[in-house]
Parts: sequence; C-alpha cells; structure tokens
Amino acid sequence: MKEFDYIIIGGGCAGLSLAYELENNDKLINKTLAIIEPREDYKRDKTWSFWKVFSHSFDDCIKKSWNTFSINTATETKYVDCQSTPYQTIDSGLFYEKILSKLKSNKNIIFFKSIDQIDKSNSIVFNSVPSFENKQSELWQHFYGVEIETRKDFFDEGIFNLMDFNCDQRDRVHFFYTLPFTKKTALVETTWISELNNDSLNDYEEQIDDYLCNHLNLRQCKIHFKEQGAIPLFRQKNLNKLNEINIGSAGGMTRLSTGYTFLNIQEQSRYIRKNLENIKNVNLYKINSKYDFLDKILLRVLKNNPNDMGDIFFKVFNSKPKTAINFLSNKSSFFEDLAIISKMPKWKFLKELI
Repeated sequence: MKEFDYIIIGGGCAGLSLAYELENNDKLINKTLAIIEPREDYKRDKTWSFWKVFSHSFDDCIKKSWNTFSINTATETKYVDCQSTPYQTIDSGLFYEKILSKLKSNKNIIFFKSIDQIDKSNSIVFNSVPSFENKQSELWQHFYGVEIETRKDFFDEGIFNLMDFNCDQRDRVHFFYTLPFTKKTALVETTWISELNNDSLNDYEEQIDDYLCNHLNLRQCKIHFKEQGAIPLFRQKNLNKLNEINIGSAGGMTRLSTGYTFLNIQEQSRYIRKNLENIKNVNLYKINSKYDFLDKILLRVLKNNPNDMGDIFFKVFNSKPKTAINFLSNKSSFFEDLAIISKMPKWKFLKELI
C-alpha cells in the first residue's frame, strides 16, 4: 500500500481549499499528498455566498457581488447597504476548475477513490467528511434552489434578497432567498430551519413554483440549474484520532446561526498552512466559542418560537449594517455583540439561557 506525507479525506470545498492553500504556498514541493474523493468528475453543484469581511484567494471565481440587500417580513421591508463588505457568490464550477488545474501541476498530489488504497499509519490526515448518523431530529438548515432565466428583464440585479419571511411557515422557520445575477437570471431558494425527519416540508418544487407565481408574479421562466442541501446547525462530537485533524464542517467551521462556512474554511486552511510543520502540537483552529454560545441560545429560541424568526432577524439589522454583518461573519467586537444582543426580545432569550 502507498504511503503519503499528508492525506485529505474528502475533495469538496474544505478538502480542496486546504490542498490549494498548501500547494499555492509551496508547502508540497517535497511532500506527497493523497486526496480521497469518490466522485467521478467535478461540475457545478453548489453555491457558496458570504460577506467579504476579509480577502480570499477566489475573486476570479465570483459569479456576482452585491452592495445592497433586503430582508422582509409580511409587514416590513428593510434595505441594507453593505458596500464596505460586499456580498459575494462563488461559482463552484469555477472554484473546482481553478483548484484542480493548480493541483494537477504537482505530480506528488494524487486522487484516490477510497482510503483503502492507502496506508495512513504514518501520515497526517485531514478529514473533511462529517458523520451525522442518527441526527435527523437535530436542527438543520435545508434548502432547494433553482437558477432561472426570464424572457424579459425582471430582476433588479443590484439588490439581493437575503430573507423573505412572507411565506407559509408551517410552524417552523421558513424563508426564501433570491440572488439576481442579471436582469434576467437569478437563483431562488426555499430555506427551512427544522428537523430533517419532517417529510411534510420536503415539497420543495411546489414551494418554489408557488413563490415564483404568487409572490414574484413570475409565470414563465426557464430553469438552468438546481441545487439541494442540508447544513447541520449543531456540532458533531469529534473523537480524537491519532494524526487526524477534522476540517470544514467536520471541524466545526459552520456558523450555527447562519450556516455560513466558506470563509471559515479559508481561515482554517491558512492557519493549517502557517502551522503545518508543527500541526500536531498547536491548538486546533476554531470559531470563537462566544458565537457557539450565542448561536445555541438563538437556535433554542427559534425552535420554541419559530414564527418569531422573521422579526428576530429583522431586529439584527436594526443595528448598523457593519455591526450586523461583522456579527454574522464572526468578526464582531464585544461592543458590537452588545449592540446585537440589545435588539433581541430579552425575555425569550433569558428564558432559554436559564
């Protein structure tokens, strides 16, 4: 069996981001890397979006960037300026193409379908494949989206809709999310925060059809792309394994209140690259524990008061835009945290805290 200096289990966003970070910074010149990924080929399959609160290596993979967004309930609409931290969407197809073309230039990097082909006893292993068996009753952010094209100009491509809560909630948390790429094309997603074992919420296509026809008044369009996924809004229990480090969602890089993961993965990859030679002895990279603490309280509030989520998130953006965005992107100061907390319905949060 073959041996490698490093092994990355999972060639998705986290695994490829780490491999690119190492290769792009000459950390693999005299080292070997195996990437375990069962997929036959890479093609566009996901959309990763975030506020650009720091620079990253994938500006050339940006599908669209916005400086303004809206959030609305059944009774209110708020427009928020985010010019200092634009909201960006990564095209996963361009992301894969960029990274794979870089990795192929190094003959010491080899892809495998299965870990069974490799002896990992003397390797440092980075695992990006989470284990969420028997976790259907936990809270997840699950979604279904379609990229559509209209015959005539329809969308305001300068403004995206972060959350539209003016929809059927079914005693859960439900909103629509719209990213207009041009005046004629947009990604429209139905998003739920609920347990995954509730099959009554899985009529995604009917939800999309109803929203397009009865909310957007859009009755004729073509569908060019579909995506579906589920993001865990809880932490998996990580059992320490010799020479194995969890990365990406498996390593706690998903923000529990929002599901945002992409930029956290980039920071974790940079941290590993900087500490690679001593990676067994340094502390693991983690999202600041204050966010897990605050997010878990928020999720308990939402689970017990699902119909209040629209008002709660609306109040988050009653703060200064930069304050709200920093908080949702793990970059807030103590005083910015206080500003967000002060906007929340205090009794409901105190009850869950107690």
